[in-house]
Amino acid sequence: MGATSDSAAAVSGTPETANIVTRFAPSPTGYLHIGGARTALFNWLYAKAKGGKFLLRIEDTDRARSTQPAIDAILTSMQWLGLDWDGDAVFQFERAVRHAEVAHQMVESGHAYRCYMTHEELAAMRAQAEAAKRPLRVRSPWRDRAPEAGEKPYVIRLKAPTEGATTIVDRVQGSITVQNSELDDLILLRSDGTPTYMLAVVVDDHDMGVTHVIRGDDHLNNAFRQLPIIKAMNWPEPVYAHVPMIHGPDGGKLSKRHGAVGVEYYRDELGMLPEAVDNYLLRLGWGHGDDEIISREQAVAWFDLDGIGKSPSRFDLKKLENLNGHYIREADDARLAKLVAARFDPALDGHQLTLLERAMPSLKPRAASVIELVDGAQFLFRQRPLAIAAEAEPLIAGNAQPLLAALHTALDALDDWDTEALESAVRQVAEDAGVKLGQVAQPLRAALTGRKTSPGIFDVLVLLGREESLGRIADQIKN
Repeated sequence: MGATSDSAAAVSGTPETANIVTRFAPSPTGYLHIGGARTALFNWLYAKAKGGKFLLRIEDTDRARSTQPAIDAILTSMQWLGLDWDGDAVFQFERAVRHAEVAHQMVESGHAYRCYMTHEELAAMRAQAEAAKRPLRVRSPWRDRAPEAGEKPYVIRLKAPTEGATTIVDRVQGSITVQNSELDDLILLRSDGTPTYMLAVVVDDHDMGVTHVIRGDDHLNNAFRQLPIIKAMNWPEPVYAHVPMIHGPDGGKLSKRHGAVGVEYYRDELGMLPEAVDNYLLRLGWGHGDDEIISREQAVAWFDLDGIGKSPSRFDLKKLENLNGHYIREADDARLAKLVAARFDPALDGHQLTLLERAMPSLKPRAASVIELVDGAQFLFRQRPLAIAAEAEPLIAGNAQPLLAALHTALDALDDWDTEALESAVRQVAEDAGVKLGQVAQPLRAALTGRKTSPGIFDVLVLLGREESLGRIADQIKN
């Protein structure tokens, strides 16, 4: 569909002073992908920013592909992101009778008609369009004929305008005009009496009181095809805001290798926090000056459609991971401990959970995800004797053995098991051996954790406690 656009500032449709109602309308044929999550976020924020309502509609009219697991995944993902909706979710399929009612009203008012074209006639029309190298735009011969009597099957088609032009002043894309000659008589009601997506969306938006349709710009052409239905029913036009798509880092269409996976993947497989995903999605196509770290409260206070850019955004997983690291460091220790504990098998007991919470200040600075927190916390709960990672084995061999023996003796003699006393003792061992602190700390770290890397070695000693620490060191001293 061809269109012309300009940057006109005027906005058609529902005035901004009206009670704002936005909606998110996913199709439950798969997971909630990252682009859909951003659309939901923008709708949620705009409603909250304007004191309006945010509604949820599940567009489950594709009965063959809609599944309950997909519905559950969408609802769970939205709840995880903190995108609560007002009232109950609306299920589109349950409203089929209402959709059909509107189609028949449009026939009675002369804005739609019964079409008896056969599959063969449609195929011939399609072949003619292909031969002429033009898109198929159906103008049925039944458009201006009287309906046939009897039980002959028919569909109900929109009687689209054929002259003039339709203009939409989109809040993101600007003013866009399409010649009405490019519109076709789309099907509103199939021959089996079921409504099409185009009809159902318009009816549901009206009946739900939606004032602002904020969605991906892949739906922009649909807006021009849906407006004739709205005008035929003499319903108020919504304000449109068609948001550019998200591309991969290379500028190509977002794919699974770029991050086009379900929201639950970021939670379960990548260990992201919802506030980090929300913050990243907000900045993916919307801006407020140079602000990068934006809290939910700030987002609600600042969000407006004018801040959405007209160009596609590029998804960058590394930026998301960096942002997640910030939120990990800011997160409550008890909350993080519960998230980490949930990933341990077998489950941690109360004492272990308390230990995990105490460890968070030492673990957080080194982690960019819950997954990395889990990995960093493993040393706390490992069973003796520790298996030493291959890369750490050289650290406890050879000349490290007398150092470990000296460390065990020095630490065992301590009256106080705190950071200050532990550091003093370890430094004294290094000084007595005539080596640098690192040459003592490295074998000590390997003996205590089985790895080359860990939180600060004195924090490790405090967290493990006297008995466990001395036992692990003793296990690695070769007789």
